[in-house]
Amino acid sequence: MARRRAMQWLAGAAMLGAAVPAFGQATAVPPTGAQFANIFADHAVVQRDRPIAVWGTGTPGGTVSVQLGDRWVSAKVGSDGNWRATLPAMPAGGPYTLSVGSAGAAAQTLSDIMVGDVFLCGGQSNMEFKVSASTNAWGTTRSSADTGLRFVVIDDANRPNVARDLDKRAKWAQVSPETVGDASAVCYYMARSLRQSEKVPIGFISSEWGGTRIESWISAPALSTVPDLRAGVAAVAQYGRDPAAAILADGERREAWWQANDPAATGQRAWRTEGFDDAAWGTIKEAAWRQAGIPALADFEGAVWLRTTIELTPEQAAAARTLRLGPIDKFDESYVNGTYVGGGSIEWAWRGYAIPAGRLHAGRNVVAIRVLGGANGGGFASPAPRGVELADGTLVPFKGPWRYAKGTPLKDKWIAPPPWDTPNSLTTLYNGMIAPFAGYGLKLAAWYQGESNAAEAGAYRRLLPLLMADWRRAFDAPKLPFFVVQLTSYGKPMTTPGQSSWAELRQAQAEAVAADADAGLAVTIDVGDRFDIHPTQKTLVGERLARLASVIAYGKPGTRSGPEAVDVTRAGADLVVRYRNALGGLQSYSGAQAIGFETCAGETCSYATAVPRGETVVLPGANRPGVTRVRYAWADAPFVNLFDKADLPAAPFVLPVK
Repeated sequence: MARRRAMQWLAGAAMLGAAVPAFGQATAVPPTGAQFANIFADHAVVQRDRPIAVWGTGTPGGTVSVQLGDRWVSAKVGSDGNWRATLPAMPAGGPYTLSVGSAGAAAQTLSDIMVGDVFLCGGQSNMEFKVSASTNAWGTTRSSADTGLRFVVIDDANRPNVARDLDKRAKWAQVSPETVGDASAVCYYMARSLRQSEKVPIGFISSEWGGTRIESWISAPALSTVPDLRAGVAAVAQYGRDPAAAILADGERREAWWQANDPAATGQRAWRTEGFDDAAWGTIKEAAWRQAGIPALADFEGAVWLRTTIELTPEQAAAARTLRLGPIDKFDESYVNGTYVGGGSIEWAWRGYAIPAGRLHAGRNVVAIRVLGGANGGGFASPAPRGVELADGTLVPFKGPWRYAKGTPLKDKWIAPPPWDTPNSLTTLYNGMIAPFAGYGLKLAAWYQGESNAAEAGAYRRLLPLLMADWRRAFDAPKLPFFVVQLTSYGKPMTTPGQSSWAELRQAQAEAVAADADAGLAVTIDVGDRFDIHPTQKTLVGERLARLASVIAYGKPGTRSGPEAVDVTRAGADLVVRYRNALGGLQSYSGAQAIGFETCAGETCSYATAVPRGETVVLPGANRPGVTRVRYAWADAPFVNLFDKADLPAAPFVLPVK
C-alpha cells in the first residue's frame, strides 16, 4: 500500500499543477513558417512498410514540402493553418533527417529519425509503472543501451475538447542507462524482447495515467453510443464550451444529492455564505478530523462543514485564479464567498478549483467546504499548500483559523464525481493524450487497465471492445493488433469460494479479447502481489505481451498464449476440463493436484479436487446433481499452481458444464 499511496500522491501533485489550465486547448503559438505536430521530434521512430502520415501547421493557403531521407512530398496548408501529407512507405532503416519547409521561411528539421515499428501503450498505473521501480531494475538499467530502441512518454493532459496537438514538443529518447528508468516497465520489456527477435528499430509511445478508468480513454462519439454515459459526455462537452455554467450545473446536481440524503441540508445553506457568523463553531487543525484531537470527531463518519478566511489586497483579488485545497477525504463541495466553485470525489486527488472572475474582493474573503468523509480520516487528508493561487503561480495562504461544525452521520454514501474530473472522467484523456497524435503509424497497441473498473465487469464487457475499435479508427488501422494485460492477483486470499469483482473483470477482459481475431490476452495471475496493487515483476508481463505480438502482429509460428479452458464435460462420476494452447501438456507445481478449481450448483460453489492429465484437468467425483458450472482461480488474489510445460499459467475461467 505504501507504493500505491506514493504513486497516488504523485498523481495528485501532477493534478495540482495542471488543474486549471489543463482544461483548454494548447495555447503555444508555433514559430513563423511550417512546423511539424509535436509528436514528431528528434530521435522519433515512424512506422515502416506503410505510407507515413505527417502533419503540422503553416501559413494558411500556402504550400509545404516534406522530406524524409530521399523521399519527399508537398501539401497544401488549409485555411485553418493545418496541413497533412503522406510520404511513401519505407523499409526499416535510418537514421534519417525529417524536414518541412515553405517558400520564404526557414525549414524545421528533425534529426536521427528511424523507420521501424511503433507501439502504443496505454492504461493506468501498472502501465505507468517505471522501469526504475521494477524487479531487477539495477541490472536492467546497466545493460539497456540500444540506439535502435526509443520511447516517448505523453504528458498528462485532461481535456474536455479534442486537442489538435500536444502542448509541447515530444521528448523521444534512445534507450540508455540514463533514460530507461523513466520508461513504462511493461512496455519497455515487451519492446526489448521484440527488438531482440525482430532486429528492426522500435519506438514505443506511453500514454497512461494512474488511477484512471477506461471511460476516460474513449472518444466522445464512441462513448456516446453507451446510453448510460450519454448525459455525462454531453456535460463534458458543455464544460468545454462554458466551464462556469457546467460547474454551476454540477453544483446543483450535488446539492440535489444532499437534499435527498441529508435532512439537515436545507437548514445549512447559510453556512456557505460570506455573511454567516461562525464564531460559535469550534476550531480545528488543518488535518484529518479523526486525528485532530477532537473527541466528537474521533470516530465520526459523515458530513462536516469547514470554514476559514483569507485576506487579499486589491491586486491579489484581481489576479486570483484558483482555490487550492490539497487532498480531501473524500467528497467535498467548496464555496468562495457563497459561490460554488467545485467538488471532488477522490480522497487522494488534489483539489484545484477555478475561481470565477470578480468573486473575490479586497479584504476579508470566506471559503466554506462541506465534506462527506471520515472512513480514511475525514477532511484534509494530508499536509499540502492551501490558499488562493494567483495568475503568476503565487499562492496566498489562508490566514484565519479553520472552524468546523459537525453535521449528519452518513456512512457508505457516495457522490458521483463531475464527468470531467480525473481519474473518473469521461473521454477527456482520449482528447488530451490520444487524439493529438491520432493517425501516427502503429504496429500494435497494448492496454493495461481495469483496477479502477473492477466493480463493473458488466460495463467493461462493452467498453473494452469499444476502446479497441475506437483506437483502431483513430489510427486508421482497422486490424491493429491489440493486446490486453489481464488483471493480476491482488487483495485478501479467500478460504471459501465466494464472489470476486476482480475475477469478474478478468472474465470480461477474456471474453472481449476472445471475440476479436486481432486481439490477445496476457495472463498474469501468477505474478501479482496480494499486498500491493502495483506488483514489481513487470519483466514477465512484458515478455508475455511480446509472445502475443510475435504470433499476432508478426505472424510467427507458435501459440499466442498459455493454457485456456475450452469446455467442461461429464464423464461418469467425473468432470473433465479440456484445454487448448497447453504447450507440452499441463502440470501442477508443488503437488499432484491443481488448486483453485470450484464446482457450482446454483449460487453455491465448492472447492474441487483437480488432477492434470495431458491437456485436460479431471475433477474426480465432481459430476454431482445440480452442478452446472466450473470456475478456476475465481478470487481477487487466488493461489495457483497449474501451468503448461512452457511455464505459462492456465487462465482463470468460468464455464458451463455440458
